Amino acid sequence: MIIVTGGAGFIGSNIVKGINDFGEDRIIVVDNLKNAEKVKNLASLKIYDYVDKEYFVNNLESFKGVKVIFHQGACTNTMEGDGRYVMNNNYEYSKKLINFCLERGIRFIYASSASVYGDGRKGFREERECEHPLNVYAYSKFLFDEYVRRVIRASPVQIVGLRYFNVYGPGEGHKGKMASVVYQFYNQIKIEKKIKLFEGSDRFKRDFVYVKDVVKINLFFYEREGISGIFNCGTGVARSFLEVAKIMKDICGDVEIEFIPFPEELKGKYQTYTCADLKRLKEVGYEDKFVSLEEGIREYIGILKEEEQDIF
Repeated sequence: MIIVTGGAGFIGSNIVKGINDFGEDRIIVVDNLKNAEKVKNLASLKIYDYVDKEYFVNNLESFKGVKVIFHQGACTNTMEGDGRYVMNNNYEYSKKLINFCLERGIRFIYASSASVYGDGRKGFREERECEHPLNVYAYSKFLFDEYVRRVIRASPVQIVGLRYFNVYGPGEGHKGKMASVVYQFYNQIKIEKKIKLFEGSDRFKRDFVYVKDVVKINLFFYEREGISGIFNCGTGVARSFLEVAKIMKDICGDVEIEFIPFPEELKGKYQTYTCADLKRLKEVGYEDKFVSLEEGIREYIGILKEEEQDIF
């Protein structure tokens, strides 16, 4: 049995699809469907059962025969102001799961975040000297990584943390303002034939990684249970928000690009540059080519258009 927490969410549902493509459907999806929009991500997937996240964590002992947990569930709102909620949801919940896995010999592959690097001035290597989280979401991810670093030394089973960079792709529509800029820009184009960028977006650069590549990296470790550690999950290439807008303009046609003032509430909390250092990932044998930003955006826009046709 495989468990995917956050399995109705963006990356989690794509991982379930990837596992299905391996021919495996004995999957328990753990999630919170308070946002009922997420059920759309489950509709085409093959799963064994669905379990609410609170029931799951409070009844761990009742789940037998589990070989691996893909822990993708988290509060992903980087602007969430309730620090107690974020820490309980992202840190304490994760500790309970990993300790359960250690006691039962269950492999544990979990979602960390590139947000732990903060402004990135010290680089984007999986090392403590590079890490300086800028908000409570990033801190919750950082602190759990620190916990993992302590327990992984004596762990007899696989533990893998993947620091996701800027992931985009199908299945993120329910995320609202936390969805990728590609999704946000697409909806702006639909409504206004316009893309709105913060002033300075030619200098704001991120490592944009297509969700298909994120799934491939998760499954790479799933197939290699002897490898443990914390690894970056990005492309190793930084592209600007302006470049994203121009790619979408080229694909969608008659689109205006408008620059708007940078929001005061984001100052000091905003990563202006991210770029994954892939040395450690490559050292353990990951060699697959990443989908280019141009290829990924073109495919993703095609999928979004198909979804609209299905609705109407």
